[in-house]
Amino acid sequence: MPQRILVIGGAGYVGSTLVPKLLNQGHRVTVLDTFWFGKAVFDEYLTKNLYRFRQLFMMEGDIRNCDLGKIMADADCVIHLACISNDPSFELNRDLGRSINYDAFLRVIDAAQKAKVKRFIFASTSSVYGIKKEENVTEDLELEPITDYSKYKAFCEMELRMIPAEKLPWVIIRPATVCGYASRLRLDLTVNILTMAALTKGKITVLGGSQKRPNINIKDMADLYVQLIKEPDEKIVGQTFNAGGENLSVMDIAILVQKFLQDFRDKKVEIEIKPTDDLRSYHVSSEKIKRELGWQVLFNMQDAIWSLVDAFEKGKIPNPDDPKYYNIKTMQKLNIS
Repeated sequence: MPQRILVIGGAGYVGSTLVPKLLNQGHRVTVLDTFWFGKAVFDEYLTKNLYRFRQLFMMEGDIRNCDLGKIMADADCVIHLACISNDPSFELNRDLGRSINYDAFLRVIDAAQKAKVKRFIFASTSSVYGIKKEENVTEDLELEPITDYSKYKAFCEMELRMIPAEKLPWVIIRPATVCGYASRLRLDLTVNILTMAALTKGKITVLGGSQKRPNINIKDMADLYVQLIKEPDEKIVGQTFNAGGENLSVMDIAILVQKFLQDFRDKKVEIEIKPTDDLRSYHVSSEKIKRELGWQVLFNMQDAIWSLVDAFEKGKIPNPDDPKYYNIKTMQKLNIS
């Protein structure tokens, strides 16, 4: 059944793939975003699907000070994606990171309760686990976040858990690192970084290489949010789920990119290894969400690499050095505070 869905941060990397999927499902979608990375993320989709135009509402606003009560007044479901979304960007301005990732989150969940939102989906992160010795990182393990970014995500989870389900039916998702092409593209994520380096320089620089990191194709990530809207309360409300695809080492990803370009584009790619102090390594288990919701990934890392290569060859990424593809560069350019 079509719903009225508010996607906070809906013009970001994941949102730019998710929102068209929601529109295709017949939902009425409101995107609340600062649009720091531009407003044209849905232009290509709407050009091809003009009949969806009236189902999409774009609202420019900052969750730190906008009228969230008014914005949420008629929302059935809220998907909260907005945040300063990686460690370097967070470290650029810790006060800004806290104000958006935690302080403003308190405003969001307060408004959601008052608006009697029927479902609240929160995008946390798998990095809340920190460094684990366990072979498989499951949802019942203790959270040991290392960076400020992951610490505030953990704090937000704690705030949600203190809210009774009857006041706000919430569900927490801990995604792996997202990868693949999107209309609001990020080139500051492992798979995307390595693929673009191979395409533009013919050389991939790997820092360390043995670190195992969980990844998830952006198409699977968006599909999961679509599924969560449909699931009955008894299956997901008050639950926390990991969401990941392949757990590959950084070197394995580099070799996958190298092999793909050599086999399918006859392009020689060199791999250079450099030392690093960042040897965080963990293997995230997604068995719970597979078991309880029947969800599993449909796309792999090679699909993500292919999507980036295809977009680059079609001219959809005309200048990979453009600051708009990098969160920290955009923040520095706009002097965001």
